[in-house]
Amino acid sequence: MHKPIPSPCIRICSVNPKTGYCDGCFRALPEIAKWSRLTEEEREAIMADLPNRAERAAAMRTGEPA
Repeated sequence: MHKPIPSPCIRICSVNPKTGYCDGCFRALPEIAKWSRLTEEEREAIMADLPNRAERAAAMRTGEPA
């Protein structure tokens, strides 16, 4: 039996042209496209960076330095 691959997707799929990240999960399109083929370590590294990406994206929306 295969173990499901964890994903940060929240079904708000819209790539922000300013950040280059999805507004829902904060992954870049290439990361989304190859998510199931990444190693567990690669996925974990991306997941660990998502809070930082969200913070930078919020700062870009408000014009504050990230």
